[in-house]
Amino acid sequence: MLSVDDILAASKVPFSNAEFNKSIAARGVPSSDLICLPPSAGWFGPNEEGKRVVKVLCYSKESTPNFYMRPIEGLVMTVDLDTLEVLKFSDTGREIPIPKSTDTDYRYTAQTKEPQMEPLNPISIEQPKGPSFRVEDGHIVKWANWVFHLKADHRAGLVISRVMVRDSENGELRDVMYKGFASEFFVPYMDLDESWYFKSYMDAGEYGLGMSALPLVPLNDCPRHSYYMDGIFATPDGNPFVQPNMICLFERYAGDISWRHSEGLLTDFQIREARPKVTLVARMAASVGNYDYIFDWEFQTDGLINVKVGLSGMLMVKGSPYHQAPNQDAMSGPLISENLIGVVHDHFVTFHLDMDIDGANNSFVNVNLVKERSLPGESPRKSYLKAKRKIAKTEKDAQIKLKLYDPSEFHMINPSKRSRLGNPTGYKIVPGGTAASLLDHDDPPQLRSAFTNNQIWVTPYNRSEQWAGGLLTYQSRGDDTLAVWSERDHSIENKDIVLWYTLGFHHIPCQEDFPVMPTVTSGFELKPVNFFESNPILRAAPAFETDLPVCRSSASS
Repeated sequence: MLSVDDILAASKVPFSNAEFNKSIAARGVPSSDLICLPPSAGWFGPNEEGKRVVKVLCYSKESTPNFYMRPIEGLVMTVDLDTLEVLKFSDTGREIPIPKSTDTDYRYTAQTKEPQMEPLNPISIEQPKGPSFRVEDGHIVKWANWVFHLKADHRAGLVISRVMVRDSENGELRDVMYKGFASEFFVPYMDLDESWYFKSYMDAGEYGLGMSALPLVPLNDCPRHSYYMDGIFATPDGNPFVQPNMICLFERYAGDISWRHSEGLLTDFQIREARPKVTLVARMAASVGNYDYIFDWEFQTDGLINVKVGLSGMLMVKGSPYHQAPNQDAMSGPLISENLIGVVHDHFVTFHLDMDIDGANNSFVNVNLVKERSLPGESPRKSYLKAKRKIAKTEKDAQIKLKLYDPSEFHMINPSKRSRLGNPTGYKIVPGGTAASLLDHDDPPQLRSAFTNNQIWVTPYNRSEQWAGGLLTYQSRGDDTLAVWSERDHSIENKDIVLWYTLGFHHIPCQEDFPVMPTVTSGFELKPVNFFESNPILRAAPAFETDLPVCRSSASS
């Protein structure tokens, strides 16, 4: 993994390189306006063996802190991280102007115009009795019917473990998940130029999501009454350091409904029953270079866990000679501002979900919806759907590519634990963010990231198999990935197994992404299936006016 020391050392290399200084002078850029960053180099063949290399790209920070929008296009150096020697120098873009700094500064204090909208009044959730959750021993979270362990990790960012939910009938704590976290983050860009082809990042294994996390911003990243947790990590020389306020924990109420029903139109019953949905959120945000990633693990009182990933920050842009594109189809992405191309790219987040439904030994079930034809004269209906269950015997049975017209539900069950009706207790994964990688399997970035070849995998638990891209990701060749492990085709029926899910985004940039992107969010759910004997929040209390403080706005007083 790249360390801060690696990044700082490589960033200084260009300034002592004669070819680089000559090119910068020819472009008319003062060296004092430059900032250089070393993105990872990927792996593209045996000529890169035996060296720990990085690419170095540079930007102009003149008149803006948003230097990402001012690339020195076509200028790239390959640097040996051990010797700090420039192994290769490429300078192909001198005819491309450096984009202007106009309107690139995203800071609130830099805005000179008012937003063209009606102002929003301040809003906040009041908790007159304080939050309902508590944190014991610094990491054990207890809230409503949930208990789990929460910690910061230098590579995964946020790790949820020992997740238990209380049974709605007898109050006993029951196992749901041993450990869950973002195992790898694959971001390939779709440009073949010399200064772009290698941009296919694996953010967790190459940089570290936890190492890239900066303190969360109170009231903006996290609401009032949030609890903050630090990360304790090691520097390259082994000394501990604190990453402050890296995780926040808070209760969310956004006017959503847990359940409801009304009667009165067609019967004598006059019923109005509804319950507010209050959830508990554990959040972490990583700023990996230009991109910001927001990770939420949201716990509901009905036993559902909602895992969400938000994308914000700055695009990785390419300098262009064009103010208006004559033919955008010939470019690697659309123009998002003058002289700036937003290069098409993907984001794939692969999650390690070590489910322990009522214990360690579980099975994976594909519940396939199959269309059946009705028999002649059987019904006015011609067709209907039937659920057919298939228990995966081995790993290859659980290699799943999602298909819109061949739908399934995917259950993790405990075959040894049954409900009163005889159904195995379980949870299902409800997919979201279902974009799939379209790269050829022999393309070097895809070889390294073959864990995105399927959306779902199931493997036997192995303590050495936690990172989907392999333990040692930097300049890896794809010989120690989830895809390699799964080809061993071990038995997974009634075993201690791990569910892997890949959340995917295709990103075709647009002008609204400039100069900073509005957050785009997707995710997936882990939802109980026959885990409880009935609706676990049937007896939850509604909200009453007397529960809440009396607040008056100044306009109404």
